Order: sequence, then structure tokens, then C-alpha cells
Amino acid sequence: MDFSRFLSDDFEVKSWVNAAFRAVQQEAPGKVDAHAATLVMKLQLFIQEVNNAVEETSHQALQNMPRVLREVEVLKQEATFLKEQMILVKEDIKKFEEDTAQSMQVLVEIDRVKSRMQLAAESLQEADKWSTLSADIEETLKTQDVSVISAKLTSMQSSLAMLVDTPDYSEKCVHLEALKNRLEAMASPQIVAAFNSQSVDQAKTFVKVFTEIDRMPQLLAYYYKCHKVQLVAAWQDLCQSDLSLNRQLTELYDTLLGTWHSQLQWATQVFKNPHEVVTVLLIQTLGALVPSIPVCLGTAMERTGQETKLNKLLELYDATVHFAKGLEVAMLPNLKEQNLVKVMELVEAVYGPYKPFQLEYGDLEEENLLIQISAVPLEHWEVIDCVQELNHSVNKLFILASGAIDNCIKLTDGLGVCGLLKALKALFSKYTSDFTNTLQSIRKKCKLDDIPSDSLFQEDWTAFQNSVRIITTCGELLHQCGDFEQQLANRILSTAGKYLSDSYSPCSFSGFQDTSSAEKKSSIKNPWQEYNYLLKENPSEYSSLMETLYTLKEKGTSNHNLLSSSRSALSRLNQLAHHLAFDSVFLRIKQQLLLVSKMEGWSSGGIGETLTDDLPNFSLTPLEYISNIGQYIMSLPLHLEPFVTQEDSALELALHAGKLPYPPEQGDELPELDNMADYWLGSIARATMQTYCEVILQIPELTVHSTKQLATDIDYLINVMDALGLQPSRTLQTIVTLLKAKPEDYRQAAKSTPRRMASSIAAMRGLEC
Repeated sequence: MDFSRFLSDDFEVKSWVNAAFRAVQQEAPGKVDAHAATLVMKLQLFIQEVNNAVEETSHQALQNMPRVLREVEVLKQEATFLKEQMILVKEDIKKFEEDTAQSMQVLVEIDRVKSRMQLAAESLQEADKWSTLSADIEETLKTQDVSVISAKLTSMQSSLAMLVDTPDYSEKCVHLEALKNRLEAMASPQIVAAFNSQSVDQAKTFVKVFTEIDRMPQLLAYYYKCHKVQLVAAWQDLCQSDLSLNRQLTELYDTLLGTWHSQLQWATQVFKNPHEVVTVLLIQTLGALVPSIPVCLGTAMERTGQETKLNKLLELYDATVHFAKGLEVAMLPNLKEQNLVKVMELVEAVYGPYKPFQLEYGDLEEENLLIQISAVPLEHWEVIDCVQELNHSVNKLFILASGAIDNCIKLTDGLGVCGLLKALKALFSKYTSDFTNTLQSIRKKCKLDDIPSDSLFQEDWTAFQNSVRIITTCGELLHQCGDFEQQLANRILSTAGKYLSDSYSPCSFSGFQDTSSAEKKSSIKNPWQEYNYLLKENPSEYSSLMETLYTLKEKGTSNHNLLSSSRSALSRLNQLAHHLAFDSVFLRIKQQLLLVSKMEGWSSGGIGETLTDDLPNFSLTPLEYISNIGQYIMSLPLHLEPFVTQEDSALELALHAGKLPYPPEQGDELPELDNMADYWLGSIARATMQTYCEVILQIPELTVHSTKQLATDIDYLINVMDALGLQPSRTLQTIVTLLKAKPEDYRQAAKSTPRRMASSIAAMRGLEC
């Protein structure tokens, strides 16, 4: 039987009993009672054994207790004795310190005196050494052995360091510098020869010598001068050649890049900081070029025509960027070893010549865009040619605008965004002005402002069809403007967004200049990517750029107003095109309506006054002018059908963005707003009815017959409106009501009408109101 389970922390009586009986039930189900009796007996025996063990252990513990108590007492006595001994030792140490304090002070003084005496002895030795070396140096100089002379000068330099407090220290310094100058002058031909021949061993020797005599900057000056002279001479040969400036710069940059690689490989074997040495060599070379690159750029720009100036500048800048990329790729693997201050100076030296042009980018781009857009013809002798040119000009406009974004990114890396926006606004302003002038010219060619005085009615839908094409062009303008503005915002943020610090706040004047310490520590900055000419040269423009970038980042590139004024100008063009189309349709109607008040028959018998006035109204037929108008209006749906049937997104956009004159009266139902053709038809109908009312009120006098005739004409027009599903205007309905009223009922009919209108109609009919 396993009794170890009773020691377990998770022991359960039920589980143990069930486990004990489970095996018996399987093997011999009838012997459960016997097994239980055996199990109880075993448990009793085990309990008895445990009790015996506990009793024996307790007895042994009681026997050992006196001995343990005696040992504890002995340990306590020893601890007390140790404490007393420690107190005695502490008192002895204190007494020893008091007795020997004066002796220790004397020893310290003796040691100080000894140190001073040793220092004095060393100084005397160095003074004697200086005297000896000074006496021997002239003989050493005669040997022309640079290494030996350098060793002597180094020893003199060490001796001089010990003679700082001597009265003639300054004279000795001057003497030592003079000796160093003599050594340098003596070695200069060999130094130049070593650098020109690229001798590694000789160069190492001179580096060692000049390092020992603290003249390393002078040695580097020889190195820079030797290579700088060769590079400047190569540039002057290029300038005197027949090559273009672009080709000259490319050749120069290729030479400089080759020099970087070859000299870095050589300098690594000679100098301790080869990357910095070669970087300074390029900086000094670029600064020593004659003629300088800024002068060459300025001359080239002066000789270039206005129309190609920006393209010429971009061509030259592209050569410089290619050179800069080559240097960046060469430096990047060892950027940690570079002197970043010197690298930044090199970046300034490479890009610096273009800084004046980058700062003037906005003006250059504006001038370029205006020249280019002026070359886009919009005006032609024939109207159809004008319409086609307007349509073709849309793509040309946005190709120019997209090209301007490319130019901005290429030349300024996004820093010229403010100038770009200014140039784009000038471009769209010029274009909308030319577009407006062309629309005015089309109006004159179509004679929309010259209403013919004769009564001849001719339908001509050519002007309207051309106007619809122009409206479609305006829709394409609005559509492409929206897409372009989105593209502009995305490219600005993706290119110039790197200049916007996460900590920037528009409320802080210096926020755009600060970078969090975490950002500074996170990685080594690449000076080639950190170049920023605008920050120092034009802080106010840089601040405006940061505000623009911050707005784009916070509000998103789809919610912005970069070209809001240009969008408004294009919307005004769309509005002008709508008026052009409307006037081209309404001109024929207006021509007929203006004849109404001038008809002589209203006040005479020329319109059937010879007939009896008792004839019923249905015997009268509408006059020719209103019949022409009615038929013309009835044909409108056929010509407005393209508004419904054509699936042209540009036309649909323009139609929804434009507004027509003669809007619906307040309170009228507006079913036509759901259908652009009905919207146009409603506007033309309202214009017809309003103009008709105006000319009716200008009729000086009406006879009884002409009153009936005029009422018949109005009824005819109302029937036409009903047939087209249009509501006749309240004014027209009021006029026809007043015309149909019998003289004796006129006052009663006029009570519910405007008093001025009632008085005018009464005066025409010769009635009293």
C-alpha cells in the first residue's frame, strides 16, 4: 500500500478511497467487505507506527534541550568578549593617530619638496637640452635630411614646453617657428613632387614629419594647391573650348567625381581622415574656378531668350544634380566617418550657384507659362474654328500646368511651391482672360448683341450648337482643374513634406526650424537630403510653405484651396458660356417680341377692325409673330435633346455648375431641376413670358378688336406652355385676365391684380380704373 499520497498538498480522502476500491471491484466484486476490513487494519497499523515515531522524536528533543541551552550561553559570553576587544582596538587606533599626526605632516611636506626638486632637475635638464639642440640645429639643417631635422625640432619643441616660465620663452617660440619655416621651405619642392607623383611612401613621411612639428594644416595646403591647380586648369581649357555650358559643366563634374574616387583611394593610405581631406579639396576647387560657375550661369541666362530661359536653367541644373547624386552615392556607405559640417559645405558649394535662380523660380515660371499660353491660339475668323481651338486648349493648358509642377520639383525640390502657386494663378488668369475675349468675339460674330429690326423670322441653331460645345469645354476645364488640384496637393506633400517637422505648429514662429532631440539622435542626417536654401534666404516664404504643408497634412489633400481663385475664374467662364448659349436661343424670340409694341395695328383698324366686334373670340387666329415664337419654342426640346441623351460627364458637370437667367418664381414647382433639358426649356420659357409682358405694357393703345387679338395671342402662348408641361407666369395670366374683362367688369377684375398693371392695361384699353 502506497502511503506517500497522504503527504501530498492536494490529498483528498474521497479520491483515495475510490482509487483503493476500484481495482477490487474489477478483479473480485464479491470481496469488497473483506478488502475494506484489511484496508482499515493496515491504516490502524500505519497510525500506530506514526505515533511511535513522533513519540521517539519528541523524547530525543527533550534530552538534547539542556545541551543546546548551554551552547547558547557560551556563544553569548564570547560575543560580549569580542565586543570589549573591538572597543580596545578602536581606542588604540585613535591614540596612534593622535601620536603620529605631526610626523605624517612632516612626511607629506618632505614628499612635496622632493617632487619640486625632481621637476626643477628635469627643467634644468631640458634647458640644457634646449641649449644643446639649439647649438646643433644649424649643422643638422645643413644635412638636408628632413627626418633628422624633424626629430631635432620635435625634441626642441618638447624642451620648450618645460620652459614656459622662463623669461625668454617667447623668443624661443619665435626661434622654433622660424626653424620650422626653414624646414618647410626646404621640404616644399619634395612635398610638391610627392603629391604630384602620388608617391605614397614619401607622402607618409611628410605626414609623419609635419604631424610631429604641428604643421599638418600647412602640409594639407600643399596637397590642396597641387590638385586644385590641375583641376582649375582643366576647367579653363573647357571654358575656352567650343562646347556648350551644359557640356562644359558635365565634363567638369565628371573630372571632379573621378578625382573624388581616385584621391580617396590614395588619401586613405596617407591621411588619418581621408574623407574630410578629399571633401575639402572639392570645396576649395569649386570655390577657385575661374570663371566661377555663378558667373557662367549668369552669362548663359542673359544670352538665352525669355521663352527658353527656364528650360536652359533646368538643363544646366540637371547636370549638377547628376554630379551631386554621384557624390552622395559615393559618400553614403561611409557617412558615419564623414565630417558632416564639411559635407554640408560641399553641398552648398555644389548647389550654391543656382540659389539666386531658385529664389526667383516663381517669376521665371510665371514668365515661362505666360509665354507658352500666349502661343496657344484661341481666336479665329470662323466661329467653328474658335470652338475647336477652345476645346484643344484645355489639354494644352493642363500640360503646361503639370509641367510647371515638374519644373518646381526639379529645380527647388519642392521649396518653390509658393512661387509655383503664384505662377499657376497667373497662368489660369491669362487663360481665362483669353477665353473670355474669345467668347466676346464669338458673340459679335454670331451678332447676339445686335437684334435685327426687320420682322423676318429665320431659325438658326448653329450658334446654339457651338455654344453647347463650348459648355462641354468648360465642363472639361472644371473636371481637369479638380484632378489637377488633387495631383498638385499630393505632389507638394510627397516632395516638400519632408521639410515639415512633426513638432511644427503654425502658432510658433520657430516651430518649423526645430527638430525634436529624439529625431536628431535617431539617425545620422544626410546633408545631401537636408539642403535647404529657402530657410536662410527667405524665412517669410519658408514660413508660408510650412503653413501650406501643415494645412495639407491636417486637412488632407482632397480638402484644400490651393487654386480656389482659379477654380472660381473657370466657373465664371462656364457661366459666360451658359449665357452665350441662352442668348443664342432667345435672340430669335426676343427679335419677334420687340416688334409687338411697335405694331401700328393695335390702335388702328389694320388688324381686322373692319370686322364686327361682335365676332366670338374663337374666330380670331394668333398673329404671325406669336405663331413663330410658339413653333420655335415647340421645337426646342428636339435641340435640347443632347442634354439628356449624351453621356458626357464634362457636359453634365458644366450644366450642373452653371446657372441660367430667369430662375423660377418663388412657390413654383421645380420639376425641371431633375432634367437639364427641362431646366433650359423652363428658363427660355420664363424669359419669353417675362419679355412678352414687358413689351405688352409698352403698347400705347388698344382698340376693342386688338384687345381680343392680343388676348388670343397670349392664350396661344399659354397653350404652348401647357403642351410643354410648363407653368405660365402669374404676370402673363393677370394680363390676359385684364384683357378679357368686359369694360363694365374691369374694376372688379382689377381688384386682385397689381394696381400699376391694372392702371396700364386700363389706359391701353381706354377704360377708367
